[in-house]
Amino acid sequence: MKIPARWLAIGLFVFSSALNYLDRQLLAALEGPIRAEFNWSYADYGLVVGYFSIVYALAAPLMGLLIDRIGLNAGVTVAVGGWSLATLWTGFSGGVRELIASRLVLGLAQGGGIPASGKSMSTYLEPSERALGNAMSQIGISVGLIAAPLLAGVVAPAYGWRAPFLIGASMGLVWIPLWWWMARVAPKQPEPVQARRVTLREILGLRTYWGLLIATMLGMTVYSLWTNFTTAYFVRARGLNAVDVNRTLAWIPPLIGGFGGVIGGAFSMRLIRGGADAASARRRAALIGAVLVAVTTASIPFAPSAATAVACIAVSYFCSTALSVNLYALPIDIFGRERAAFGVASLTCAYGLMQVFFSPWVGRVIDQQGFDPACWAAAIMPISGVGVLYLTKER
Repeated sequence: MKIPARWLAIGLFVFSSALNYLDRQLLAALEGPIRAEFNWSYADYGLVVGYFSIVYALAAPLMGLLIDRIGLNAGVTVAVGGWSLATLWTGFSGGVRELIASRLVLGLAQGGGIPASGKSMSTYLEPSERALGNAMSQIGISVGLIAAPLLAGVVAPAYGWRAPFLIGASMGLVWIPLWWWMARVAPKQPEPVQARRVTLREILGLRTYWGLLIATMLGMTVYSLWTNFTTAYFVRARGLNAVDVNRTLAWIPPLIGGFGGVIGGAFSMRLIRGGADAASARRRAALIGAVLVAVTTASIPFAPSAATAVACIAVSYFCSTALSVNLYALPIDIFGRERAAFGVASLTCAYGLMQVFFSPWVGRVIDQQGFDPACWAAAIMPISGVGVLYLTKER
């Protein structure tokens, strides 16, 4: 059966999401040898993640506005080209200051990655297809999260920790001309005749908008925990070697998590096709995901073995991504195509701001008390975030 060109376009965008998170997560996968060379503590590593996150957070709304203004093709070229060059710089960094500077540039450019993906969903897919499209984007993110530790585990022992960054950067630079070719052949969805451009003032005046930001800060804490600290968990809490962890364990949670995105997106799609309005379907799916996140994350400290722990982390990740795909679909449902990039960028900003405080806090807790308190604290936050979604919905 021939695949429609619009889905091929989304598939190529899924690849860009994979590259986005590959380049981002290489630092998490390689934090061991980098810490050894630069003499960092876990708290120092958490601060580097925080530096990246604050730039990422502040850049996201600006990048979203830029993409809405100059168009998807030009906007994504700026984003992918920028973060690929920043990744290349990381690979050539000769000291702590250069590495931190490269991560700041990475945060600036990657602030446009998720907003561009949201823009592509609203541009190429019908409304009923966007849940599945968002789930596919989550699969791309999961592929990047899986590829980072595998690439680090295979390449770094033979060629050093810098080589994986150079490989990641080169793939992003190749992606750009491929997208420009695809954009010429993939048909866009027509705008509904009744569509009206929502102004920024109108968006900022909605309590739903602010509820989405708070819900993202609380709801994405577990996702942040495992994207940044999975390898560190098995090294610190289970006493394993980082190279072995990257090869055998660290890629399993994001692999399972990708299926969580599909299940979460398919569940809300089924509710919508059954007659529920889109926003209500997203909230219900997010609530179920948040409850399951709480149970699985809180159980991780009690896992009797590394194998059991990775299974619990994988299920926690699965439920967190099911929550995530519905949370990030809400701005597209509510604000429409013309503000899709800004709406998704606002959630990206909220996620980055959360990491500015959450990642350094997790790093300090790990240094002082281990992982158990971090797991228990993170477990309760997503339920609180979904509660905010319900409390701030427009009546």
